[in-house]
Amino acid sequence: MRLLILSISVASSMMASAAFAEECDRNDQTQTGMNICAGSDFAASDAKLNAAYGDIMKRLSESAHARKLLQDSQRSWIAFRDAECKFASSGVEGGSIYPMMQAGCLQGLTDARVAQLGAYLKCEEGDLSCPVPAQ
Repeated sequence: MRLLILSISVASSMMASAAFAEECDRNDQTQTGMNICAGSDFAASDAKLNAAYGDIMKRLSESAHARKLLQDSQRSWIAFRDAECKFASSGVEGGSIYPMMQAGCLQGLTDARVAQLGAYLKCEEGDLSCPVPAQ
């Protein structure tokens, strides 16, 4: 199932722009260059998201129920993130700035989710309000 979540996440990152596959040059201030860097930044955030998700899934290895709940939550969150960013960047759809706006939105929401998952990874022993066991 982790592969499914990873596949969904990778697919959404590819939707923003094919230019994301190119290397980012921070000195390139053309729209194409900025689009590439925004895509690269989102890809880095997405990698952090997948790592945090994987770490939580490992900690939940003894609870199939909790793993399923996290899986469902993550799938729903990805659908929300992608729909929200599609809406948020709809004002520039079709324009050259669209990939940058889309990637910036995806990165921002992904960074927020990384922080949220990161908080679960910092739960202290005995914290009954935390669904993830302490390490």
